[in-house]
Amino acid sequence: MSVLKIKDLHVSVGDKEILKGVNLTINTGEVHALLGPNGNGKSTLLSAIMGHPAYSVTKGSITLDDEDVLAMSVDERSRKGLFLGMQYPQSIPGVTNSDFLKAAINARREEPIRLFQFIKKLDKAIDELEMNEDLAHRYLNEGFSGGEKKRNEILQMKLLEPKFALLDEIDSGLDVDALRIVSESINNMRNDDLGMVIVSHYDRLYENIRPTHVHILVDGQIVVDGGYELIKKVNEEGFEWVKELGVTFKEEEKKIAPMSLGSCGAKVTRDE
Repeated sequence: MSVLKIKDLHVSVGDKEILKGVNLTINTGEVHALLGPNGNGKSTLLSAIMGHPAYSVTKGSITLDDEDVLAMSVDERSRKGLFLGMQYPQSIPGVTNSDFLKAAINARREEPIRLFQFIKKLDKAIDELEMNEDLAHRYLNEGFSGGEKKRNEILQMKLLEPKFALLDEIDSGLDVDALRIVSESINNMRNDDLGMVIVSHYDRLYENIRPTHVHILVDGQIVVDGGYELIKKVNEEGFEWVKELGVTFKEEEKKIAPMSLGSCGAKVTRDE
């Protein structure tokens, strides 16, 4: 079993503090849902775990199997088994999907994957996600629809086989059929060697992927922990009841340049 542990994490952008002491422990085999109003730090937490340089960790720690994640580069975090499924996947003209995926897989292996083995694995994953067969030869995310980009994120996750997958609104922009396919693929990947943290505003995704743990993050802190009953409560009542705990909501956080794709499947920033 692997453990990803976040302890008293404080994260800022410039002089603005966004996370104000987050504590969270995820074990492989668990699926954690992260709920909260917009602009309260959910995406910030996932980006900080992955190493987005726009976010400064001012206090606290992140460890993966007792190794200091904050001391690792983005590429190192990816090689150690962290994966970020992005809300806004970026395009890389000139790099085919298959070339990128093969390079990303090889970056995590001592010996390169054999071509036949890679093709077999890629074709199987594309078929399971009901994606177009020409996807392997297209430039990464270039000309993809929003739904195709999201399914391509899950394709990467399937092939890279991370220890921990951080999925940031992976369901946004998906129609009913695409949501079903993505949900089924995520459920098929669930096993004792994979832990997940999922951010979504839609209870339909959580109906399909029943999380083992649910957390509500408001004003940069996790204020409530529980199970699936919390999702039902939020779906019925919103987040107003959280104010009874003495917590106030803040305005939506500053938009940060999205992460792009590095050489080993890691996410890195791209200026726009």
